[in-house]
Amino acid sequence: MCGRYIQVSSPTLLVERFDVDETAIAETPEADYNVAPRQEVLTIVQRTAHDQSEPEEAGARSGVRVLEEMRWGLVPSWAKDPKIGDRLINARAESLSEKAAFKAAFRQRRCIIPADGFYEWQRLADQKRKQPMFIHRRDDEPIAFAGLWEVWRDDADPDSPWLLSCAIVTTRANATMEPIHDRMPVMLPETAWDTWLDVRSSERDVLDPLLAPAPDADIEVWPVSTMVNSANNNGAELVDRVEPDVPNALFP
Repeated sequence: MCGRYIQVSSPTLLVERFDVDETAIAETPEADYNVAPRQEVLTIVQRTAHDQSEPEEAGARSGVRVLEEMRWGLVPSWAKDPKIGDRLINARAESLSEKAAFKAAFRQRRCIIPADGFYEWQRLADQKRKQPMFIHRRDDEPIAFAGLWEVWRDDADPDSPWLLSCAIVTTRANATMEPIHDRMPVMLPETAWDTWLDVRSSERDVLDPLLAPAPDADIEVWPVSTMVNSANNNGAELVDRVEPDVPNALFP
């Protein structure tokens, strides 16, 4: 799973890196080294153009790529209470087409959630404590998490604002992650971005190959301070490498 991550790249960098056409954020967010559920996070969606009167050029995008903020923790359109999003921060790749909370978003509302790394907790030999680990790309480029997004509004209050929310798609762990956890976020390679964001197609034979674990050599892992355990702590020191509390096979 993925329960915490970091998002420190500036909107300007993300616009360039992900070839974004428009931004829809109120103000530039501060670097966040401990993103937790319920927070507003940056996402990239591809909104279909309303005017389809002119034929699309071969290879052209189906719409406009937009950088915008959403709440982490997907709230399905049919939900009675947005608190359901607290349980839907991740979506398992293997059941996207079947699970009621995700199947509509999988067909119609896929997104990229940019991140600069994420945390996972490795269970220690004594089985009572866990060592937090930081995982990021070896080349330090932003990660493109595969994501889903939804739109929700309280039926009891027609004047309430629309809530945009999202979830990170997870898959089985690669060999680098296996000693830490059996799941990991789907990290889309650049060659997959257009296909994932283009919701004109939701065929599983097209999308399933995109939901594989990242290549083992693409990511780097090291132990970090238990300060990250509290969402109240936030700062660059959270990703500093530390000596693990208990030596293990990864870091003897």
